[in-house]
Amino acid sequence: MALRPESGSVPDQPGSYQFKDSGGRIIYVGKAKSLRNRLNSYFQDARNLHPRTLQMLESAASVEWIEVATEVDALMLEYSLIQRHQPRFNVRLRDDKSYPFLSITMRDEWPRATVMRGKRKRGNRYFGPFGHAHAIRETLDLLLRTFPIRTCSDNKLAEHQRLGRPCLLFHIEQCAGPCVGEITSEDYEGLVRKLIRFLEGDTEDVVKELNARMREASNATEFELAARLRDRLSSVERAIEKRQIAGTRNEDFDVIGLHDDELEASVQVFYVRKGRVMGQRGSIVDKVEDVTQPDLIARIIEDLYHQENPIGMPKNVFVPSLPHRQGLYEEWLTTQRGSRVEIRVPMRGDKRALHETATRNAKESFARHRLKRGTDHNSRARALQELQAHLKLPNAPLRIECYDMSHLQGTDYVGSMVVLEDAVPRKSEYRRFKIRDVAGNDDFAAMEEVLYRRFRNLLAEREAPDEVPGKFAYPPQLLVVDGGKGQLGVAVRVLETLGLSDEIPVAALAKQFEEVFVPGRSTPIELPRGSEALYLLQRIRDESHRFAVNYHRVLRKKRMTRSVLDDISGLGDVRRKRLIKEFGGVRKVQQASLDELLALRWLPDPVAHAVYDRTQGSA
Repeated sequence: MALRPESGSVPDQPGSYQFKDSGGRIIYVGKAKSLRNRLNSYFQDARNLHPRTLQMLESAASVEWIEVATEVDALMLEYSLIQRHQPRFNVRLRDDKSYPFLSITMRDEWPRATVMRGKRKRGNRYFGPFGHAHAIRETLDLLLRTFPIRTCSDNKLAEHQRLGRPCLLFHIEQCAGPCVGEITSEDYEGLVRKLIRFLEGDTEDVVKELNARMREASNATEFELAARLRDRLSSVERAIEKRQIAGTRNEDFDVIGLHDDELEASVQVFYVRKGRVMGQRGSIVDKVEDVTQPDLIARIIEDLYHQENPIGMPKNVFVPSLPHRQGLYEEWLTTQRGSRVEIRVPMRGDKRALHETATRNAKESFARHRLKRGTDHNSRARALQELQAHLKLPNAPLRIECYDMSHLQGTDYVGSMVVLEDAVPRKSEYRRFKIRDVAGNDDFAAMEEVLYRRFRNLLAEREAPDEVPGKFAYPPQLLVVDGGKGQLGVAVRVLETLGLSDEIPVAALAKQFEEVFVPGRSTPIELPRGSEALYLLQRIRDESHRFAVNYHRVLRKKRMTRSVLDDISGLGDVRRKRLIKEFGGVRKVQQASLDELLALRWLPDPVAHAVYDRTQGSA
């Protein structure tokens, strides 16, 4: 149980508080208008606490807090700490898929339109998200007839600039031909501005302009031009029709639909700009903390609007239920937008109908997620419980570390450390080791070196509690080694030497029969075939093997591509690259005389002599 702060030590001020485990790792982050009142609520009769809250408190060893000036500051600090530390007892949102956006690359000399997923790049304009990439391409195909900006890659653009002839898109009037100078940069910028205005929802001016030009061409008996303008107008109107009308013309709002159970929730967000649905976003939420629906809505709002929205901030956010401290979140969103933002529950009309659609989509997404994932959330918990029971562990192993070796006939010897937290890979905690002190093929000695280095670092970091937690600050609640009794004996010996044998349980998983060996038992533990516990151990063992093999291959590739100029004292990467550039290649450096090397003013004489000695010996 976390230590209760001394009476009167907690300030009656806004701020963020952090519960930490015995290793100093943050396991939960919260915010409060009054730190004193909020923390007091945790230290009451355990029978009145939610099971998840009680589990968090039982895992915690201490609590700390940071005071701030306002509730808004507390909100922003809480979000920052959650993103940095990823506490395992905080609600976690993750996109159920990577939705595509239509991107305009504004920083390019000739901006282009393209489909983008994943991390957004600074300086680009984004529109969406769209449900499918083909929806963007269909829309682009229609719009390029009116706004013919380029869609080709930078390499393709450079190729046609070199050739001096345009591609097919120019000939079918879906590109203005900037690669061959068929349009000035000023006119091209005008096209880009018009396209952006159209995508932002300002479509009336485009339709009026095309209608006016079509009539002018017809009156001037330029019937071919009038026909082309008619086709462009038709394409624009079809592109407009693809966008669902959801309100009056100038309305900007977001609609959040939600469907949940005790463990997870599905979220669907519809983005409406200028009265039209510009896109949607779906997320799945792990409810690892005790949250009511208003609490969950607050977490969702924090996640949605802490980063810059590529299509701008809404004026209204429609939700299934109002978050606690509604005024706090409205104040924060108002600051983000620069004008008044309201959070509301839609009661009637178009907004209500659209919210029902978003909720229905969330329900369907939840069903698909559960169908795909099965009982994965429950199976992870069951796997940890089974491991605790079969291996007779004092607690469910929330952090598991697994170690494996990889080499080729004793060369490029490496070790890997892979981490699962709550039965999920924690890749930021993965570590790899280059074996230093083992000659030849000796997996036992290599394993001993890796484990000794890892846990020696753990002890060293414990002796510096005021320092920022390092790479090895957190001990495992189960240590797994790939192998049989021999590898198990090595792990036990290392832990006993370092005084950690009573703290860290150990197990070994043998590949041949998938047998589990533990200290003090001559026969292996046979986990039931098909059990969640065995599946979890196999998964971390295979992941550790993959990680070790990949690192071994990297080192082997480096060794096979080494240069004669490597490992010369005083010749680092910068000097080596400059030397090769000066002479025009490694072979030319090998052929250089000592006088030629000494003539290089930037190269110290001792280094020049060292280079000459090395190259002449290998010439």
